[in-house]
Amino acid sequence: MFFVFGVNQGQKDIGSFGPVICGCCGRYGRYQVYMTYMCLSLFFIPVLKWGKRYYAETSCCHSLYELDPQAGRRLQNGQQTEIRPEELTLIRKGGGFYGGGANQTWEQAGGRTSRLYCPACGYETEENFAYCPKCGERLVGRP
Repeated sequence: MFFVFGVNQGQKDIGSFGPVICGCCGRYGRYQVYMTYMCLSLFFIPVLKWGKRYYAETSCCHSLYELDPQAGRRLQNGQQTEIRPEELTLIRKGGGFYGGGANQTWEQAGGRTSRLYCPACGYETEENFAYCPKCGERLVGRP
């Protein structure tokens, strides 16, 4: 007799909450909340989950926050419908260009050569790149 088992990482979407005013870009947006976990499967059936972590990503500038585990469980169970700022820890500031919102192009920023941020990974640069040197994403409004 043989057993088929494996360990993998999973993600579960919990839902969208808001509207909120984003602490990073100052615009209205929503939090998209999800949970990540490790899972032991036996015959492709999940048996044990551990390492649960909750995250909230803003819809406006895609800033990523880690959510307090107790608040995440309450949201998952439907006991809480609002996310308080003290329950969030900033992990990654959202994309966009310095001094403007996430959708502001280089030309809208006045064509200045100040620090720019990749909208996909948040990499910061002062150079005049057409593509992000870290992740390869095309930088909006660049030559």
